[in-house]
Amino acid sequence: MTDDKQIKLYATHPHPCSYFGDREAKTLFIDPDANISTPVYSELSRRGFRRSGAHIYRPDCGACKACIASRVPANLFKPSRTQRKVANRNSDLNARISDSPADNAYALYEKYINSRHRDGDMYPPSRQQFDSFLGQGSEASQYIHFYLAEQLIAIAVTDVLDDGLSAIYTFYDPDFPQRSLGVYGILWQISRCKDLALPYLYLGYWIRDCQKMRYKTDYKPIELLMSNRWLRLN
Repeated sequence: MTDDKQIKLYATHPHPCSYFGDREAKTLFIDPDANISTPVYSELSRRGFRRSGAHIYRPDCGACKACIASRVPANLFKPSRTQRKVANRNSDLNARISDSPADNAYALYEKYINSRHRDGDMYPPSRQQFDSFLGQGSEASQYIHFYLAEQLIAIAVTDVLDDGLSAIYTFYDPDFPQRSLGVYGILWQISRCKDLALPYLYLGYWIRDCQKMRYKTDYKPIELLMSNRWLRLN
């Protein structure tokens, strides 16, 4: 990896796992003071790291290997019938790309967390939480704002890598459940990969036994990083 001799790695103390209540987790993360270039960030993504706010991390939980990095090969992606319907249903949306979130992005985020994630560790939402998680992007970060006419109804935060896009987080207005905006955010980013001639959309960690994280294998074919090799399924 380019410049990897200059990058320091740290590990957290064991802490409660966000996905399994009976397990402890441990996280390996890159020195937050390190100046990580896009090429190095891209290589880290290929090795299973993810970004959350200013931190680039990877689970390091000993015997537990439940969190498996995933990515979609964009040019091979074949949408399901349901996914095609979602894309058609949202064809009236206008996507605007920016290097920073819109002024009303936090209000949308707050509404989303209060409606959809009251049982999670992101509840209750706060402006500080939003700024540290999504407001502090990298030099590669983009904010995809989806508008219905002039109403902001969804934002997908994505990072532009050398070999793809990394889907960081998507949040949306819960008053539009029929639109399946979370699904549409992923479909849009896959299409964006094709437009930019980038081969992959990195989707983060797939966790087979966690309902909230299983959806990633709905995007086929999918590649999973297992034993340091990307293996294609479906």
